[in-house]
Amino acid sequence: MNHTLDSLPAELLYDIVSKFDTDAFHRSLLALSRAIPRSPVPTHLLFPRIHLKRGEQVFQLYRRLRNAPEDAALVQEFTFEDWTVDADIFVNLVALMPSLTYLKIFIGPNFAPEHLEEIFQKPRPQLQYLSMRFRPYVQRATYYQFLKGAYFDSTLLALSSWPSPTLPVLSIIQDPLNPAIAPTNFAQPLVFFRLDPLSTLAVSPMSSNLKHLRFRVPGRQIARHMHSALHSFPALHFLDLSTCNIGGHDLAQLLGHMRHVQTVVMDGCPIVSQRTDIQLDAGDPFVQWAELGEAIAVAGMVRATEREKKLKAWTEAFYVRENEEDDSKKGKKTKRGRKGLATATISLRAPSPERKAKPNQELPRARVPKRNERIRILPPLPALSSLATSFPGVLTPETYDAVRAEFERGWVAGITRLRLARARHLTSWNNGVSRVVQFADMGTPEWKEEESYGEEGLVGLVDVKDVASFLLDVNEDEEAGGPARRGTDCPLLCIAGSKHDGPHVEGCGHRMGWETYKDEI
Repeated sequence: MNHTLDSLPAELLYDIVSKFDTDAFHRSLLALSRAIPRSPVPTHLLFPRIHLKRGEQVFQLYRRLRNAPEDAALVQEFTFEDWTVDADIFVNLVALMPSLTYLKIFIGPNFAPEHLEEIFQKPRPQLQYLSMRFRPYVQRATYYQFLKGAYFDSTLLALSSWPSPTLPVLSIIQDPLNPAIAPTNFAQPLVFFRLDPLSTLAVSPMSSNLKHLRFRVPGRQIARHMHSALHSFPALHFLDLSTCNIGGHDLAQLLGHMRHVQTVVMDGCPIVSQRTDIQLDAGDPFVQWAELGEAIAVAGMVRATEREKKLKAWTEAFYVRENEEDDSKKGKKTKRGRKGLATATISLRAPSPERKAKPNQELPRARVPKRNERIRILPPLPALSSLATSFPGVLTPETYDAVRAEFERGWVAGITRLRLARARHLTSWNNGVSRVVQFADMGTPEWKEEESYGEEGLVGLVDVKDVASFLLDVNEDEEAGGPARRGTDCPLLCIAGSKHDGPHVEGCGHRMGWETYKDEI
């Protein structure tokens, strides 16, 4: 008895389909269904993962799913990688897919901000991965975008409005301007006009579960927008800010405020000078790498010093106001004149996005330091375990070794400063000269108090309880079940840049990013 392919039972057809090559899976399955249209070919396997590479495929898929909501509900991963498409149809297509967990889209000149606003207007609580890659560049000069104010700032605000904190992986990339793709003799469109919405996104409900963030805007100074608000991106472990205009000082400030970040990727960022030949003529070509290593090591100490100054100024102002209120109750007249900067009631600076105390909400007395009390804040240990960047020049094995040696030398110098500072605090604490506090751990009641009061008084700070808190050679990650690492260990440094075939260090941030985002950009 002769058996043909179309006479096979569904179980065997399913087993055959499962052996198809992954890259050609959809083409092979579709061809099989057309070859034996009356057989039970498992065509439902076409829909869980859809990858489109041509704009015309969008309308074809839309026409197929529009009248088949049961198939549209099967789509979990959707990728679109083309720069030309009918954006209106694309928006309608995405709206048909209610079960997306993975969304990756290329956004070219056909897209307007309104299109993305419509896509992200409604939260997608099941989404686990979101990647948007922008290339809005045009061949002919047009000032429509500038005149209309057509920027994608509203996209960040739309994501900020999502109430569900479920998205762990986010990528937002603007491709660098490539003269081979678009002319540079006129002003090309911008993706983001203002970066303030990034500060809003940083403290939105969505960011509370965001662990991996890749945010690339070529040439823009975005570091301060990343951490200007308290508790910015509180769950973030991996951060990629490649191509942005971020210097070494900016990086240290960022790590000082975002103490939980463990891996940073900064390809194409000016964290060291691009003119290494100047230092070479001076006989010390890589001294900036030592300065960078030291700045990263003491980032927490700088942050602690800033918070101490703020606490001291706040305390002085608090007791000045209290004295004035007491005098007012007793009928005494206050003297006119300058009372010091700490008592200023107005500011000429623009308002900060930092959380402030709620109106008419009085700070609990327990969070107010005693009058003339000397308080020191214990500098936190560095959390950074990996720094990946690109070297501004020709990279040879000898150069690689020299850069890492200088970076480690600077790191050791910074850790030495940190060790001495903590030792001074320990001596002062043992002698009863100072009250020593430290930053509260994320998620604790003291940490959450900052959401109501900001950095007023002792809000966000907790008293040091024992000598062990002053020690440096402790393993914090081991207790949490993570890899063994001490706070004094030098971060892994990779300067091979974004090229996949470069001399990357095993386990570097570049490789972590490629594995997380499933690409090599």
